[in-house]
Amino acid sequence: MKVAEFELRDRDEDYININPLQTAGKTYADTRKAIISYIDGYSVCDWCKGDLCSIEKPPVKKFLEDVSGFLGMDSTILTNGCREAKYSVLHTLTEHGDSVVVDGNKHYTTYVAAERAGLKIYEVKSSGHPEFKIEPEGYAEAFEKVKAETGRLPKVAVLTHVDGSYGNIVDSAKVSGICRDYGVPLLLNTAYSSGRMPVDGKKLGADFIACSCHKSWAAGGGNIGLLATTDEWSDNLFRQSTEYKVKTLEILGCSTRGSSTLALMASYPHVKERVKRWDTEVENARWLVDELERLGLKPLGVQPTEHDLNFVESDVLYEISQTHKKKNFYLYHELKRRGVVGVKAGLTKQFKFSTYGKSREQVEHLAWAFKDIIEKFG
Repeated sequence: MKVAEFELRDRDEDYININPLQTAGKTYADTRKAIISYIDGYSVCDWCKGDLCSIEKPPVKKFLEDVSGFLGMDSTILTNGCREAKYSVLHTLTEHGDSVVVDGNKHYTTYVAAERAGLKIYEVKSSGHPEFKIEPEGYAEAFEKVKAETGRLPKVAVLTHVDGSYGNIVDSAKVSGICRDYGVPLLLNTAYSSGRMPVDGKKLGADFIACSCHKSWAAGGGNIGLLATTDEWSDNLFRQSTEYKVKTLEILGCSTRGSSTLALMASYPHVKERVKRWDTEVENARWLVDELERLGLKPLGVQPTEHDLNFVESDVLYEISQTHKKKNFYLYHELKRRGVVGVKAGLTKQFKFSTYGKSREQVEHLAWAFKDIIEKFG
C-alpha cells in the first residue's frame, strides 16, 4: 500500500475537535518533536537491563517515581492502556469464580476484564435518566447482596471515577470509606480524570489507580496507560517471574516500548501544569452547556456539570434531520463547514462532546456553530 493511499488527518490542525476520546490526549508541539527519534519499536530499550520501568536512559524510572507522587500513590508502572491496568489488578486479587462489584456507568473494558478473569460481576446501578448518578451507598448494598448470595464478600470493587458517557464525578472518598468498612480493596478507573484534573489516590482512598494516557495524559494515539498502587499492594501486584527474575508478570514482562512512552514523558510537564487549571475547564464546559440549553438541547448527567465531557439530547437537531437531504449526516457536515469536528457522523438525536483544552473564544465559536445551524435549518 502506498503512502498516498492514506488520507492525511488534519482535524486537530484545521478544526476545533470536541471528540471526548481525543481532546485530552492531543499531544503538544514539543512532544511531537521529542518522539520523532523514538518512532521505531523498542526505541526506549537501548539501555534496558531487562525491565522497562527501571530504564534510566531515557529516564523512565525517574519519570514513574515522579508520577507516583503526582497521583498520590507509592508505586507506578507503564501498561498497554487502562484496560490492561484494570485486568492486572483483577487477575492479581481474585481467583476464577470470585465476585467483583462495579458501577453502572463502567466502561465496557471493566466488564470485559472481569469476564476474562472469570469473575461473577455485581453492579451498582445508576439513578437512570436523566442524571445517571452513582450513589456511594450503593456499594454497601452490593456488598451485602454478594455476601448473601455467595457467603463471601467480593474480592475487589471497581469505581469509574468519571464515566465516559455523562462526565459524572463520583465521590471516591465515600466509596473507599465503605470499602474499608467491609475490607474490600478499591480499584479506581481514572481514564477520564487523572491527567485532566487533580487526582490524589490516597485522599480518594484508592488502593489501585488505572490511567488512560492516550485518552487523558496528552500521549497521542499510541496505546499506553499507568497502574499505580500503595506499598500495601505493590509487592503482590508487581510480582515478578520465578524464572525471569526482572519480568513483571501482570504486564507479561514489559508493556509499551517505544514512542508512546516518550510521548507520555514529554507531555508530562504540561499535564502537571494543566490540572491546576481545572476550574477554568469546568467553567468553559458549564458556559457551553448553558448556551446549548438555550437552543433547546437537554444535558444529561448531574447538573451543573463538573467535567469537560458532556452528553446532550438534541431533539431540535434530530427534527431537522427528518427533512434535510443528508438526513442524520447533515449535522456532521454542517459542523465541519463551521470549523467543528468530533461529533460522530450520523448522530443528531443525542451525542457527547468535550471542551477540554479549548479557549473561551473556541467555546464561544462552538456555541455559535450550533446556533447558526439551528437558525438556518430549524
